[in-house]
Amino acid sequence: MSPRYFEEFSPGHGKEAPRAALATNAPLIDLNGDWAFRFSATGLDETDGFEAPGFHDRGWDRLPVPSQWQLHGYGRPVYLNIPYPIPLDPPYVPDENPTGDYRRTFDLPPSWAGAPAVVRFEGVESCAKVWLNGRELGVTRGSRLASEFDVTEALRPGRNVLAVRVHQYSSGTYLEDQDTWRLAGIFRDVSLLARPAGGIRDVFVHADYDAAAGAGRLRIDVDTEAEARLTVPALGITGATVSQEFLLDEVRPWSAEDPHLYDAVVATPAEEVRLRVGFRTVAVDDSGVLTVNGRRVVLRGVNRHEFHPDRARAVTLDDMRRDVESMKRHNVNAVRTSHYPPHPAFLDLCDEYGLWVMLECDLETHGFEMTRPEPWRDNPSDDPRWREAYLDRAERTVERDKNHASVISWSLGNESDDGCNLEAMAAWIRERDSSRPIHYEGDRLARYVDLYGEMYRTPATVSRIGQGLLRPGEKFYPAADGEGDPADDPRNRMPFVYTEFAHAMGNGPGALAEYMGLCERYPRVQGGFVWEWKDQGLRSADPEGRAFFAYGGDFGEEAHDGNFICDGLVFPDGTPSPGLLEYRKVIEPVAIGPGDRPGYLLVHNRHDIVDLAHLRFSWSLTEDGVLLEEGTLATPDLGAGERAEIPLPPLGAGAGGGELLLTVRAELAKSAVWAPEGHLVAWGQVPLPSSGSAPDRSALGSLLPALETSGTRIALGPARFDRTTGRLLRLGDHAFDGPRLSLWRAPTDNDRAWSQRDALYWEAQGLQRLRHRTVSVDEGADGLTVVVRSSASAADCGYLTTYRWETDGQRLRVRVHTGPFGHWPDRDDRFPEAMVDAGLPPGERAELLRRDKAPSLARIGLHWELPGEWSQVSWYGAGPGEAYPDSRQAARTGLFHASVEELQTPYVRPQDNGNRADVRWAEIVDGTGAGLRVEGAELFNLAARRWTDRQLAEARHQTDLKAGPTVHLHTDNVVQGLGSGAVGPGVLPEHRLEVRPADFTFVLTALPTP
Repeated sequence: MSPRYFEEFSPGHGKEAPRAALATNAPLIDLNGDWAFRFSATGLDETDGFEAPGFHDRGWDRLPVPSQWQLHGYGRPVYLNIPYPIPLDPPYVPDENPTGDYRRTFDLPPSWAGAPAVVRFEGVESCAKVWLNGRELGVTRGSRLASEFDVTEALRPGRNVLAVRVHQYSSGTYLEDQDTWRLAGIFRDVSLLARPAGGIRDVFVHADYDAAAGAGRLRIDVDTEAEARLTVPALGITGATVSQEFLLDEVRPWSAEDPHLYDAVVATPAEEVRLRVGFRTVAVDDSGVLTVNGRRVVLRGVNRHEFHPDRARAVTLDDMRRDVESMKRHNVNAVRTSHYPPHPAFLDLCDEYGLWVMLECDLETHGFEMTRPEPWRDNPSDDPRWREAYLDRAERTVERDKNHASVISWSLGNESDDGCNLEAMAAWIRERDSSRPIHYEGDRLARYVDLYGEMYRTPATVSRIGQGLLRPGEKFYPAADGEGDPADDPRNRMPFVYTEFAHAMGNGPGALAEYMGLCERYPRVQGGFVWEWKDQGLRSADPEGRAFFAYGGDFGEEAHDGNFICDGLVFPDGTPSPGLLEYRKVIEPVAIGPGDRPGYLLVHNRHDIVDLAHLRFSWSLTEDGVLLEEGTLATPDLGAGERAEIPLPPLGAGAGGGELLLTVRAELAKSAVWAPEGHLVAWGQVPLPSSGSAPDRSALGSLLPALETSGTRIALGPARFDRTTGRLLRLGDHAFDGPRLSLWRAPTDNDRAWSQRDALYWEAQGLQRLRHRTVSVDEGADGLTVVVRSSASAADCGYLTTYRWETDGQRLRVRVHTGPFGHWPDRDDRFPEAMVDAGLPPGERAELLRRDKAPSLARIGLHWELPGEWSQVSWYGAGPGEAYPDSRQAARTGLFHASVEELQTPYVRPQDNGNRADVRWAEIVDGTGAGLRVEGAELFNLAARRWTDRQLAEARHQTDLKAGPTVHLHTDNVVQGLGSGAVGPGVLPEHRLEVRPADFTFVLTALPTP
């Protein structure tokens, strides 16, 4: 049986040669809008004549174009990461192949009569056959790539009918196994373009910049049969013959930090094409460093799928603009277009706003990794039958987007292993456009690429790479030893980029500061791209009409990958997550901190290109969070990469011997296209010497003895305890319950790491179901001592905790000593890669190696149950947002206030969240101000919510969380970090919480109604 047309190895037939996306004055008919639509669940081959102009489609549904039909009730969305949604049977697909027939009627203006024209599809998923007025135009595959068909002979005056049959699955599906929703339809724009005789078919802009001379060189290749002329008003070029090369003594170069563009027009008598030209030169220098305009660049980037929670990949210009503006406001300077070319308008925005772009081809065959017994069996990347399809995708990628100054690198695709077809793609791209380096992470020995990329390597491994210590043949995934002299490995002489790192799934990622710090140490380590920009949750509603964001499994799929699709730095609706706020701080382009000398401030300009003239600096001085004074600083005169110490402003002294902090802010001095004047770009805090000794927050006056008030109660000043359990039941007029020792948290997505297995370890020891037995309650002359044993059923390990309660009649102090008992088994840590830098001093390295594999805990602290009306929280500590040991750079020290509801972070899949770090004191009160004040002798962690950790862990969506009558307060001495273990390294050993003793002290004060 011969293959059906949608199962051929070829990329289709009938398409015009690919060309750039051009802004032209040639006539255009926008074919977006409501189309007649008919859906079938099977893979139809022959038609019933629906393509004929006279076919009656009055009974058909209407479907908007652009859109994807699953979001309009036809079939259902399916989320898979690596597995294919069809059997692995290339190039064939099942008969159950959802198919959509589209019809669009349009009227041809009289002025178009007899004029050449093409119909252009910007994106159709995954295979389309196209007819105009019953005449077949051709077949296209390559979902996220533009296709044009010549319609000159098929057009006719008046009414015309464009018909398209779209198959969800095709041979192209095997080349499009990206980690995203599996959807189908005409999801990008459709238009009819006049192609006038003597017009401009294509343009290729070459605009180079000589950094040493400040000069530019401009050459524009024009594909036309007529004479073309060039006008660039700002460069004094008017109507010049386009065939010449223009040497310009002085131009303003384009960069992501100063995205200057020159408006240009290429014209023939029949057509004008408008261009925005940016002069820049991309190169890898002799030391193996990626440069733009002669300057080393650091990619502080993100991987971006196109996504909207209501429209999926059918994004609008406003959607794209919001993405770009948010990236710029959060100091992101680079985008990898994972894993396909985006809508062409997105690249226009990158040119205008300033983002470095790694443009990736529409290619991924990741599912072939799952073949057995040998992975990657029959992978198309090394099968010559797929060569034409691979080259077609490379050509359509490069030709469409070759004129964008923002595009500084081509990427062959993603996770498609290795093979001859990828080498052929690289060779074709290098021949067509040698001005940009080529990237492909799957070329792990860097045989045919210019940029060496890896995914999810540990900081310890990146340190080795940065030092040029890779051995020839060494690979990390799959792991392979190397041998020989590192000087012989070309990767040690190449720029290194984090193709993907810091997997932003749920609460996290951790260790962003450690990763980006390596870019400061090693010039060839040039940053990279966090996975990923946005959670891809589809907006849905439960039976009660409450909105939530759906992920894999929410649509009844027979196979899915759960919430793995929700792994972004912004939530599905575009709201920044704490992870993005952390990333913004870590990558901020100005570092501000204490100087090496007393009385000085260190300012480091971390921009790659520009000085600090576009910023203004201000400062404020606080004592224990209370503002004392504020002012402005002169903007430091620092070029890109420069640093200097500047004197602190004249400051007054604090009055109470409290904690003095100087906060310095760098803000936009004037508005930018992406943010208003005054937008915060960077900040730093500097501790200052206090005018006196800080008060001891845990100090009490004369201690009072414990007294028995009844057979079941013990009085200790204003406190009342249960005599049997020793639990605190009342303080002053306030009744509540606690504390209990807490060692567990609702696992984050990263806690559930496939390799380091922390969540599994905690659950195996029963930390989520501790039972508490009071060992003793001893009343003394100066307090109350309670000893409690905490362990899970069927477990022989746990913690023994001693609470020493004391009071002076006003304040209640508890000194806590807790420590492990019994046998704590080894944690089944299967992560194979080095987590500890081999270059550390031996003692430090040995300690980190021990901690890396040690039994772990989520937290060591106290859980309190407070009245539900205590819904307002104030604290002095780190804030305003959540912070964890390896994700705390964005938290500044200050006074903050939030409701219990505002303390929550609504991760798409509920999990531990909302931890506030470095808390000195906190007050939890009702609307009148009555409640509880908690002070720590040591800095502590604070969290409060209206549900238990168990309820949080069991919820699949935010709508599953039901507020109870109690506020659950956590005051933790220590908590474990976050890591990126959902993919890649888990918690670095320096941020791990091992099973160990802890000593800490809290002081409680009842706050009466004012």
